[in-house]
Amino acid sequence: MDYYNEYRQKLRTPEEAVKLVKSGDWVDYGTNVCFPTLLDEALAKRRDELFDVKIRGNLCFGPIRTVESDPEREHFCYNSWHCSSYERKLSDRGLCNYIPMIFRNLVPYYRHFLTVNVAMMAVTPMDRHGFFNLSCAAGIARGILKEADIVILEVNEHLPRILGGFDESIHISEVDHVVEGSHPPLPEFPISQASQEDIAIANILVPFIEDGATLQLGIGSMPNVVGGILAQSDVKDLGMHTELCGDAYYELFKAGKLTNRYKTFRPGKGVTGIVFGSRELYDWVDCNPGVVIEPLEYVNAAETIARQYNMISINNCISVDLYGQVNAESSGLRHISGTGGQLDYLTGAAMAHGGKAFICMTSTFTDEKGTVSSRIVPHFNGEIVTNPRSQSYYIVTEYGAVNLTGRTTWERAELLVSIAHPDFRDGLIQEAEKQKIWRRSNKR
Repeated sequence: MDYYNEYRQKLRTPEEAVKLVKSGDWVDYGTNVCFPTLLDEALAKRRDELFDVKIRGNLCFGPIRTVESDPEREHFCYNSWHCSSYERKLSDRGLCNYIPMIFRNLVPYYRHFLTVNVAMMAVTPMDRHGFFNLSCAAGIARGILKEADIVILEVNEHLPRILGGFDESIHISEVDHVVEGSHPPLPEFPISQASQEDIAIANILVPFIEDGATLQLGIGSMPNVVGGILAQSDVKDLGMHTELCGDAYYELFKAGKLTNRYKTFRPGKGVTGIVFGSRELYDWVDCNPGVVIEPLEYVNAAETIARQYNMISINNCISVDLYGQVNAESSGLRHISGTGGQLDYLTGAAMAHGGKAFICMTSTFTDEKGTVSSRIVPHFNGEIVTNPRSQSYYIVTEYGAVNLTGRTTWERAELLVSIAHPDFRDGLIQEAEKQKIWRRSNKR
C-alpha cells in the first residue's frame, strides 16, 4: 500500500483544515504536549465567522489562541477536564469551565454521552506502515478520535514515539486531514525544588515502601518531589503503574531503583497513560520497550491497579477536613485543578494485596498577603470533595502519617489534629468539640 500517497492527498495547511469547523460544533483538542498549536492558531483566525464553538481540552499549557482571541466567549467556549496552571488562570478570568470526571471514566463519557464534531490532536510523524503515534496523550486520545465525526492530525516533529499495548496509534485511513509545520521544542516541567516540609514528608513515606513495590505518583509537585527523594533512598526494584509518567520516574530509573522486575502485573514494563516533563524524560520514553502507554480507561481501572501487589499510590491535596474528606481541586470556590486519577488510585491501591494509598500535603500554606493557614480544617465551606470520607486512607503531613480506615469520627478528628501544625491544634480541637466529634477523654 502507498500510504504516503494517501498522506499527500489528505495534507492541508492549518487554515484549510480548520474550514471543516462549523458554528455550534464541539471541538476536542489533544492533551498536554499533544495540544495542536498550529490548528488552534488557524481556528482563532476564523473567530469573526464562527459562533458558539465549544472546545474541550485538558492539561493544556497555553497559550490557547482561540480562547485568548475571544474574551467575551461569543465565538469560542473553552472547557477543561483537568486544569493546568495556565487553564486555572483562564478559569479565574471566566474563560474556562471545568468538566467534573475521574480519568478511568473519561473515554466512556465520549462513547456513551458526548458529541465530537471535530477532533484536533498533535501526533508523531507517520511511519512506513501508515500509523501516527499518539505519543504523550495516548491515555485518552484514541478513545476520543474514535467518536469524532472529523479527525484532523497535526504532525509535531518533537513528540516522542511511545510504545503501547493497544490504542497508542491511529492509521492514515482513519484521518480526514493532516497538517504540518515547524514547532518550538516541547514545554518542559522538571521536578520542583524540594522544601524542608517536602523532605520531611518523603522521609515519613519511605518506611512504608518496600523493595519491589509498584508506584503511582500523581499530578502535582509534591508526588514528583517525593519520587525524586525516593531515588536517593535505599529502596530498590520499584515498579511503575501510573496515569502520569513525570520526571520522578526517570530519576528513579537513573538511580537504578526503577526496574519493574517484581511487578505482579505487566512485569518488566512501566505502564502509564500520559507523559510530560523534561527533555530528558521525552528522550527516555521514546521507543523504550521498558515503558508502555495505554488507555487510562484500562490503566486507571481499580481492578487493573489492584492486580499489582504492594501497590503504593502517592497523591497530593489542598486540604482535609476533620471528617476525613479530601479536597484536591479548589481553594474555596476557586477552581485549581481536577479530580484526575486520584480517586482511581485511592480505590485501586486499597484493593491491592499489600497496597497503600497516601494523600500528602504540607500542614500549612501562606497566601499572597502573608497569612498562614492550616490545611487541616474543621469542615469544608464550598471546597470540592475529591475523595469522600468513606474512602480516606493515609493522610500525611510533615508531622506524621495517620490511617483513617475504619476510624470513627472522633478518632479521625484526633488523628488529624495530631498531624496538624502545632499552632492550629487547639483551635481545631475547639471546633471539633462544637461539631461533636471530640471525646472529653482525648488528650489536649
